[in-house]
Amino acid sequence: MRPPWSLLFVRIRPLQHDDLPALLVIWEQSVRATHAFLSEQDIQALLPIVRDQALPHLEVWVASDDADAPIGFMGLDGNKVEALFVSPTRFRQGGGRQLLAHARALKGALELDVNEQNPRAIAFYLANGFVVSGRSPLDGQGNPFPLLHLKEA
Repeated sequence: MRPPWSLLFVRIRPLQHDDLPALLVIWEQSVRATHAFLSEQDIQALLPIVRDQALPHLEVWVASDDADAPIGFMGLDGNKVEALFVSPTRFRQGGGRQLLAHARALKGALELDVNEQNPRAIAFYLANGFVVSGRSPLDGQGNPFPLLHLKEA
């Protein structure tokens, strides 16, 4: 029997144009499950930024299930992980770890920023070999959502 955090099958593949609607659903569901500090207004304001600015300008990798349906995704800018989101129905099943492993294989040692108010994500990254290298009191849009800067040791 496989442990509960292990996926039976995850395929990591490049973004396909028809993935975008599913990735936006994954993003929104994941944010709602993990970013309790964001208001509904914050989420609605971020959605077009993710859709129109972030995803089109990142190297996006999709984790898909055995039916090739997206279950998570990661956006890279060089060796920096700019986005990593997994469907809440797939939390703790290994998809996020496999996306990070794929990024490491492509880029080497990774860096990322994580919201300080997202303890689940911080715990995930620390458990996956990252260390805190700094802190910013504001997020990338200048909002009062502190960021922790992490890098691999």
